[in-house]
Amino acid sequence: NHLENPLGFETELLTLSWVAESSGRKKAGARVEIAADPAFEEVLYDSGMRLDIDGVAFHPEISLSPRTRYYWRVTETAADGDAGSASAWFETGKRDEPWTAGWIAAPFDRETPPLMKGLFSGKGVKSARAYVCGLGSYELYMNGEKVSDELLAPGHHSYDFWLQAAAYDLTPYLQAENAVGLMLFPAWYKGRFGFDGGYTDIYGDRMRAICEIHLTMEDGSERVVNSDEKWLCKPSPAVKSAIYYGEDYDARAYDPDWAKPGSAEGWENAVTVENDLGALHDRFSPPVRVHETFGDPELIRTPKGEYVLDFKQNMAGWVEFDLPELAPGTEVRLSYSEVMQDGCFYRDNLRTAEAQYTYISDGRPAHVRPHGTFYGFRFVRVEGLEPDPKDFTACALYSDMPETGRIETSDPLLNRFFQNAVWGQKSNFVDVPTDCPQRDERMGWTGDAQIFAGTACFNMYTPAFYAKFMEDLMREQRPLDGGVPFVVPVIKPKGSAGMLGQHSSTAWGDVACVLPWALYRYYGDKELLRRHYPAMKGWVHYMYTQDEKDGGKRLWQTGFHFADWLALDNYKEPQSPVGATDSYYIASAYYYYSTTLAAKAARVLGEEADAAKYEKLAGEIKAAIWKEYFTETGRCAIDTQTARVVALYFGLLPPEMEKRQMDDLLGLLRQKLSFAEMKEGMKEPWPPRVSLTTGFVGTPYLCPALSQQGDDLDAYSLLLKTDYPSWLYEVGMGATTVWERWNSVNPDGHISSTGMNSLNHYAYGSIVEWMYRYMCGLNETAPGFKAVRFQPRPDPEGRLDWAKMEYDSAAGKYACGWEKTGSGYTYTLTVPFDCAAEVILPSGRTETVGAGTYRFAE
Repeated sequence: NHLENPLGFETELLTLSWVAESSGRKKAGARVEIAADPAFEEVLYDSGMRLDIDGVAFHPEISLSPRTRYYWRVTETAADGDAGSASAWFETGKRDEPWTAGWIAAPFDRETPPLMKGLFSGKGVKSARAYVCGLGSYELYMNGEKVSDELLAPGHHSYDFWLQAAAYDLTPYLQAENAVGLMLFPAWYKGRFGFDGGYTDIYGDRMRAICEIHLTMEDGSERVVNSDEKWLCKPSPAVKSAIYYGEDYDARAYDPDWAKPGSAEGWENAVTVENDLGALHDRFSPPVRVHETFGDPELIRTPKGEYVLDFKQNMAGWVEFDLPELAPGTEVRLSYSEVMQDGCFYRDNLRTAEAQYTYISDGRPAHVRPHGTFYGFRFVRVEGLEPDPKDFTACALYSDMPETGRIETSDPLLNRFFQNAVWGQKSNFVDVPTDCPQRDERMGWTGDAQIFAGTACFNMYTPAFYAKFMEDLMREQRPLDGGVPFVVPVIKPKGSAGMLGQHSSTAWGDVACVLPWALYRYYGDKELLRRHYPAMKGWVHYMYTQDEKDGGKRLWQTGFHFADWLALDNYKEPQSPVGATDSYYIASAYYYYSTTLAAKAARVLGEEADAAKYEKLAGEIKAAIWKEYFTETGRCAIDTQTARVVALYFGLLPPEMEKRQMDDLLGLLRQKLSFAEMKEGMKEPWPPRVSLTTGFVGTPYLCPALSQQGDDLDAYSLLLKTDYPSWLYEVGMGATTVWERWNSVNPDGHISSTGMNSLNHYAYGSIVEWMYRYMCGLNETAPGFKAVRFQPRPDPEGRLDWAKMEYDSAAGKYACGWEKTGSGYTYTLTVPFDCAAEVILPSGRTETVGAGTYRFAE
């Protein structure tokens, strides 16, 4: 299921995938075996050697039991006789097995995070598994040790519809007498979170947990230890914790033996509680872990006398530190921020998020870290002691997703921007594809997820991460008759108003169609597409319903839409975040686009009646858009860059009208000339000076639309532009992630505004997909990149000397790029085993190649 050796994950849809490398070029066959033992003596499934088995995604027909480890082995042969095999395992969770454990809570103050402990004998025990869910978040300990390096479990999901249960192997921690401990925190479930500064008790008013421990005895029998009223509770030393607030930790209340067997002095019995939320379900979420650390920060003493640590990289996570012996009661406080201003610590753009961590010393040296929260930061202010930088380490937290894409060019600024886009993804893929990790928001905005999906799938291996997001989305979608919330999971505090009651904006809701199709294109898993196909159908149904209510015009001209959010072309209201492109034009264009994606998915899945229906509907929408918004000669009624970009990229126009749109788009891109240029009699510089005004909708498609029309020159000019507004302007201003606004920081180093201004928003990093597909030239022509088109496009003006990329696709590793030579260009391409590539070079030369490494000179 796009995870490596998963324990306790969802296995209703079993997907096996692998990558083979070989001296041969083509596969001769593959065989998959599934066994009950690692020696494969008890084989439960054997596909036999077959040519139709593909490592991109294989779905064996096998019945699985709950709480069972399976071993699987794949053997693959090449046409030249080369052969190889490898094995792995997966272990099912509880699946549909009823739970015998009960939900428990602490009997004391519901605002106080509790510690919980269950005791059991380990005599005669051979192995042990724990099946756990804790709300809001939890950390699991056994006999004084933390079990697994996972953090912030069970993650952020739609708790009112389903609850993710995780499985843990307790066997390595077994002793004669054992204690299992849970440390609970409010997190997304109960702590302050959501719009307008946030709400508390969103899903419940008390932290709670359920834990079922299955012990396999040496004689083969099984014993179960359940969470119940016999479990013990006491207040946690984390006396206050919340996502926006941060954490207060009083070490004087810490008992180092709390998760060990022994005395129950000071503990109270738990109380049982009913589950009034969603049913327990085996987990989808990949674990959130610390993936990178940054030590030895720069120590800054500011003009205000503050001690500030600069870790040189904006990220999501926290800072861990080693404290010396201090006087008992000494408070050390860390405050987190993204930026310095006038040489001093600054965080007004965090709005109401306190984003702090306070540690109260018990007098002993300690290694200190937060538990139930995370921060978006580059800078940390330290109060309470003079910090020694070597004692402080920044830890980057995000969901398990191996990096799969790498781009490097001859331009250091462009290389830094690529890294910024990757770090924007890492920072905002903390269990949910959020908008930002730092202020009082950090929610799963569907528009950001839709816009960035293609870039995300190039940069990192995302199918398991997105599969969990789609589970939330489909559950949230059902009560809305196919509509899609602005944010997923939806924040639903009782008695709330405003944005929380609204849903289904164009470009935001379209994630229901764009994301499943992107996952199929990148990873080739048809059954995953089938699982998500109802979301696609639901969204098209919702748009169609709105259309019918409005007279069946085959346009979407009702409701609120964010549309081209944060565009720069609203000259009538410059301070407004809403762009100038008519929102109903954009809504109608996405109505068409998502309907075409649903039709494509239906064809892949063999849903021929649906495909015909959606193709007919798309044709009607396209004709209606043409009639409503364009003249017979192709003039668009909406005079913005985004209007032209959307028309070109979505294919809204007959081919003969595209030139008119391109001419008008180029006119708008070159509309603003500098005063110096005007003094020279409007002489246009070369390469042409271009400036974008696009927002969330227009920006992802701007450079692709230009390149599709053969205008790589202007696409490169936009990418390489260093003055405002541009991607490299941010880099020149010291950015290490992608900004929410084109002008998040002004040239004087001051934050441009504080109401809605994040320095770690990933949406505009979507230009990176153009870098992969057009600059470096790699495009799939078969799902999962089993076949590709290599069509590199060097900068026509020669501003880059070379560019190269690597991509660990679902089918294997591709590497390609180009480099200037004394007489032209050299192009290189590596195609993985059992894959093929169509090569199209700038000269028009074409060639079809198989697996291997190739070099072309022109």
